[in-house]
Amino acid sequence: MFNKRYYYVIRIQYLGYRFHGWQKQPKLKTIQLMIDRTLKFILKEQPFKTLGAGRTDAMVSAQDAAFELFLNDKPLDNLEEFLALFNHNLPQDIRALSIKLVNEKFNIIQHPKVKEYLYLFTYGDKNHPFCASIMTTILDELDIELMKEGAKLFQGKHNFKTYCFRTTDNGIYNREIISCQLNENKIFTANFFPEQTYLLRVKGKGFGRNQIRLMMGALIKLGKGEISLKYIEESLKPESKELMDYIAPASGLILNKIEFE
Repeated sequence: MFNKRYYYVIRIQYLGYRFHGWQKQPKLKTIQLMIDRTLKFILKEQPFKTLGAGRTDAMVSAQDAAFELFLNDKPLDNLEEFLALFNHNLPQDIRALSIKLVNEKFNIIQHPKVKEYLYLFTYGDKNHPFCASIMTTILDELDIELMKEGAKLFQGKHNFKTYCFRTTDNGIYNREIISCQLNENKIFTANFFPEQTYLLRVKGKGFGRNQIRLMMGALIKLGKGEISLKYIEESLKPESKELMDYIAPASGLILNKIEFE
C-alpha cells in the first residue's frame, strides 16, 4: 500500500500518423504506450498510472491533448525540471507542453470539458506525400460553398446517431455541437502544401465514436453532389434511421484544444 497519491495534469501534442491512437493496445504502438515507457524510464521505481482525457483513433493528431498522471508515495520535486526531462526522453513526434498539480477531486474523464477538433483537407490534384500525415486529399472536385452550408446544419442540439460508429439502442446520441464551421485553412502552413486548403472546425462537450469523421464524410459526399442539404437535415432528426456509409480518413483529424470548465 502507498502512503499518499499525487495528481498532475500534463498537456501534450503529438503527430498521430504512426500511432494506433491514444489508448494502450496489445502489440500496437500507441501514444499512451510511448508516454508510459518514457515515464517508467525517468521515474525509475516509483509507481505511477496515466489516464487520458479521451481516446483518439489511429493516425489522429493533437495540438492540445491532456492526460492525468497519478504518482504514489512522493510528489515531483521540480515541475519545470520534470517537464524538461520528460521532453528530452519522449519520441520526437510527442511533446509535453505543461504540467500542473491538481487535487484528488479532479477526474480527467468526468470533469466537464469542451473539445475543439479540426479536419484539414484539400481537393483536386494529388499532393506532395509529406501532406499525408495531417491532411486528407479528395481527388474529386468539391463544392466548397455548399459544404460550408452543410457544416452549419450540424450546429445545435440534434440526434447524431447517423454519425456514430456501431450504434446500439442504448447509446447517447442526442448531443449539442456548440459550433461547426468550414472555412479556408489559415492555421497550418507548409511550403509543400497545395495553394488552397480547408478546415472543418467543430466544438462541443462530447462526441460519439468516429462522429466528426462521419460528419466530414457526409460533407465530402455533399461536396461531390452525392447527397443534399436536405439529406443532412433529415439525418439529424430524432426519427432518422440513416447510417452514413462514408467515414473520412483519420489522418486529417486533429484535436485542437481541450478546455476544462
